[in-house]
Amino acid sequence: MPPRKAPTARQRRLGSELRKLRAHAGLPLAEAAALLSTDRTTISNIESGRFGVSAERVRGWASNYGCPDRAYVNALASMAEERVKGWWEDYRGSLSAGALDLAELEHHATALRAVQIMHVPGLLQTEDYARAVFEQAVPTLSAVDLRRRLSHRLKRRDVLDRATPPQCTFLIHEAALRMVFGGRDIARAQLDYLLKESERPNVTVRVLPFSVGGFPNAGSSTLYAYGAVPQLDTVQTDTPHGPAFLDAETRLLNYRAVLDRTEEKSLRPQQSRDFIRDIAQHI
Repeated sequence: MPPRKAPTARQRRLGSELRKLRAHAGLPLAEAAALLSTDRTTISNIESGRFGVSAERVRGWASNYGCPDRAYVNALASMAEERVKGWWEDYRGSLSAGALDLAELEHHATALRAVQIMHVPGLLQTEDYARAVFEQAVPTLSAVDLRRRLSHRLKRRDVLDRATPPQCTFLIHEAALRMVFGGRDIARAQLDYLLKESERPNVTVRVLPFSVGGFPNAGSSTLYAYGAVPQLDTVQTDTPHGPAFLDAETRLLNYRAVLDRTEEKSLRPQQSRDFIRDIAQHI
């Protein structure tokens, strides 16, 4: 099997988890290669995500490494078994790898929890609102690039309509609700759509009003994606150059605390709907 030229974030994640298994077993590459009857290069390429790995091999390595966590090993084996390309692959080459990795992250998440400061969450955006946001890009997007980004943004929303959708909690700052992208009619329609989506059984919307004052990590938006097991959780943050993905144990622990403290400061769901409705009436 030829090496992957550009492994996805999920493929790299599987490799990094296998590296963690080896490290927790206290095995350097040379010893692991001897134990597994393979060579150091193969292990290194699999751990970097450049080579694929079978579910059977994942289970075999985990057994040899002495990993006792069956749920964790099963989750890793399931990642290795993935062979069907997702819808986001249709955009490869025309959108950034980070945009595709974000769609894949949302697709596989069992639950999502997000804090949005200046925009309505992407999964809850209307087409007109999303277009108005993309029109602010610097440099200005061409008509073709705008259509591609808009199509990708709207396709991401399908994750909410799956037979077993992720449970989603969106913590939205008042600033995002009052930003008038595209004019008053588009902004009002966006808030109406947000209210409608908040009635979904798998969607909770909670508002952070200006009156609550400060809260942790207030300067940036954050998405926390829950994996099949806690070890496979991922944090996604926005940067000027695209999404960044974090999965170190300490980072995950800290971001869970950030989200807990932020959610404690937010309005309850019904209070939030009333708050959004009031803003929509006065735009």
